[in-house]
Amino acid sequence: MKRKKILVTSALPYANGSIHLGHLVEYVQTDIWVRFQKMQGHECLYVCADDTHGTPIMLRAEKEGISPEILISRVWLEHFEDFSSFHVNFDHYGSTNSEETREFACAIYLELKSQGLIEARTIEQYYDPVKQMFLPDRFIKGECPKCGAKDQYGDNCEVCGAAYTPSDLRNPYSAVSGAKPELRESEHYFFRLSDERCRTFLREWTRSGTLQQEASNKMQEWLGSDLSDWDISRDAPYFGFEIPDAPGKYFYVWLDAPIGYMGSFMKLCKERGIDFEEYWKKGSETELYHFIGKDILYFHALFWPAMLEHAGFRTPTRLFAHGFLTVNGEKMSKSRGTFITARSYAEHVKNTEYLRYYYASKLNGTMEDIDLNLEDFVLKVNSDLIGKYINIASRCAGFIAKRFDGMLSSSISRENLNWLEKAFSETFDEEGRPVDRGTYIAACYSERNYAKAVREIMSVADVVNVYINDLKPWELAKEAGKDEKLHEACTVFLNAFRKLTIFLKPVLPELAEKVEHFLSVHPLRWEDLGNLLPPGHRINEYSHLMTRLDAKSIEAMVEANRESLKPVGHSPARHAESQIHHQPVLETISIDDFSKVDLRVARIVKAEHVEGAEKLLKLTLDIGSEKRTVFAGIKSAYSPESLEGRLTVMVANLAPRKMKFGMSEGMVLAAGGEAGLFILSPDQGAVPGMRVK
Repeated sequence: MKRKKILVTSALPYANGSIHLGHLVEYVQTDIWVRFQKMQGHECLYVCADDTHGTPIMLRAEKEGISPEILISRVWLEHFEDFSSFHVNFDHYGSTNSEETREFACAIYLELKSQGLIEARTIEQYYDPVKQMFLPDRFIKGECPKCGAKDQYGDNCEVCGAAYTPSDLRNPYSAVSGAKPELRESEHYFFRLSDERCRTFLREWTRSGTLQQEASNKMQEWLGSDLSDWDISRDAPYFGFEIPDAPGKYFYVWLDAPIGYMGSFMKLCKERGIDFEEYWKKGSETELYHFIGKDILYFHALFWPAMLEHAGFRTPTRLFAHGFLTVNGEKMSKSRGTFITARSYAEHVKNTEYLRYYYASKLNGTMEDIDLNLEDFVLKVNSDLIGKYINIASRCAGFIAKRFDGMLSSSISRENLNWLEKAFSETFDEEGRPVDRGTYIAACYSERNYAKAVREIMSVADVVNVYINDLKPWELAKEAGKDEKLHEACTVFLNAFRKLTIFLKPVLPELAEKVEHFLSVHPLRWEDLGNLLPPGHRINEYSHLMTRLDAKSIEAMVEANRESLKPVGHSPARHAESQIHHQPVLETISIDDFSKVDLRVARIVKAEHVEGAEKLLKLTLDIGSEKRTVFAGIKSAYSPESLEGRLTVMVANLAPRKMKFGMSEGMVLAAGGEAGLFILSPDQGAVPGMRVK
């Protein structure tokens, strides 16, 4: 087999939060694939980095009273430690805030500009005179010019659905400082994706087989409409790289984020003496693979290849997009304790290879979401890894140590050799044709269909355990004159265990290392499948390789991650109290007017983002007798997972309102203003359907 040179990346985690189990789907998926390639003998390099630029980083650092550099350095260490605890083995893990990334960003920008693909335009934006910064639309709030709803963003109203410009808002204010913003002109820089050169290239590239079919289809939808030019600049103050020929202008974070792949790899090249050009020049014979989530497909399948192509670099060999993670069939939720950080998992469950195995058993190489069912997680780990795989070694190794001084049999009968060969060489593909099992499992790994690989591996483990039950080494050990047969049987089963370990090594690298020590062998390679342990080979004393997963550790982890629904400590509500006197009481109404409003306690069964809506969340509300769909403009204050399961109050008899995103069948109650937004919750004991009087 020809030895390949492969460069692999995963999407860059943003340096403004912790790594959670949803993130780990991608990094575990990538790491398994990279380890498999290395076991095949290929030169496969894996690089990644923290994505460190942008307004959120700048504002968080300011809030904490530290510099952005100190913040991103602290988060980098946390991220790196989390990845390491899950055995994600980068060849280099860097930061986009590096000189290498800056140089590539500037060079790509200048080359695109020289080709007429960068255009400067003057646009009008709101400016915060207190923070002295231009405000993107999402940092501007005010009253809807149509319906008067408060706390609406600067482009459209989430209550009545009206679209407008920020200048149309009544009483606009900065979401950063609360100050009244001013309209000012600013020059911005745009990457001309609408240029026919870009459109022609992207139409061809997205159909070239680089994308999964489902991703390619999505790209054709976007390419079928007019591609908008991409605003790649931001005004100071901004934490990022200054545009080389535009003082006070900075590259938008999404321009330099994918360039961070190049910057991180260049760092590795300098450390190891690798030729950067060999991997990134046009026409390169090396292979380049990006593993990403389906939510950032737009950036990686349109902006990024267009930038590379027209800046004189090679484009990716393949983009591999994956789906999202759900837990127990629902989105991760802080209120339910299923929004679980990597660190919390490591602290409570400890063995991170359990999760690597479970993810592998679910991943099939498509963009489908996968579900972490916590009950199934415990059952599958204990059934497959302990009950099937580890069981083989634990039932046989003790006899070798106690009865045969740790040495394997010097010979194996033709009958047992034939059994080993058949168990590990014979299987059938999807069309019922006989294929070599090792080749079949290798193809599954290569195609990222780890679920199929795991099923095949465990089917072999079942075959081995059936043969163990047939030969019954524990009974042979009790019978006089059966030592030779016992010795051979245990030797056969430990050879089978070694082969299974080769199959599982990309998924369970730490466990494989323990097995290598136990069996006293060199690091296992895929080519070792064709060999047996040498006759008379001495193994080390067996000790427990893996223990059963205790369901109590899962329960403790969930409880530790359950976010209290009651506000604690210092709250933005305190600031809200100081703002109440600015809000005059409306004109008096009668009790009859009030009684017309049917207020009901409702449980938020489900909360979802609304595609194309910047401020809306789609809520499914249980009001006892029925379920209602309500579109609420609360996205700025709440993530969907923080809402699910909690109680609130809704107007149940409000006339349904048709919005562009669907029919809204009521309204949830919330308090707030410049200080923030706070949905109302009833006291403990209230149940869905109760009327509020």
